[in-house]
Amino acid sequence: MEYNEDDYLLLSGIQHFAFCRRQWALIHIEQQWQENLRTVEGNILHERAHNEKLSEKRKGLLITRGMAIASRELGLSGCCDVVEFHKDEGGVELFGQNGRFLPVPVEYKRGKPKKDMADELQLCAQAMCLEEMLVSHIPDGYMFYGETKHRLQVEFGEDLRGMVKEISGQMHELYRRRHTPKVKTGSFCRACSLKELCLPKLCKAKNASEYIKGRIGGEQ
Repeated sequence: MEYNEDDYLLLSGIQHFAFCRRQWALIHIEQQWQENLRTVEGNILHERAHNEKLSEKRKGLLITRGMAIASRELGLSGCCDVVEFHKDEGGVELFGQNGRFLPVPVEYKRGKPKKDMADELQLCAQAMCLEEMLVSHIPDGYMFYGETKHRLQVEFGEDLRGMVKEISGQMHELYRRRHTPKVKTGSFCRACSLKELCLPKLCKAKNASEYIKGRIGGEQ
């Protein structure tokens, strides 16, 4: 299946979706957003990564920032923080450049490596977009975390690629239905920038009447 450009969803939504489907729906369907310290610090880091004035060309290496990407197969579009093009005979030809280059996506995050796969899924989706655009194969990429100041290599195996395809399909299905899933609360809710909009304690109530009865009973 291939999607039309009008149906493309934001690639960055994969990370939101993997973290919490309700958060993704609030942002990408209901267009709600709130800033907190984490999102502000993350935006600053991404602005620096996307600064085209910082693009570089070294011997055997090209570095581009804020590169626009898209995939008809996934129905996603977005930007890469950084794409490094390493000179490699097994790579692809680039306009205006001599030789062949292997593209390597690098994603910047403000914190440290997470327990879930949200960051890896987003990076893999970027690689799959680049593969489709450049007709190439990208075996791996890197996550750079602002807190640890360290790169973490991510291999794009079949399992990870399969998860990206499955999640992108689920995102399109929910978006088509304009459906915001019910909340599934957890410790991760405390760090969510949409905590006040989502109201997890309220949404956790079985139904509105039970919630109201509980509130009235508590005030007596």
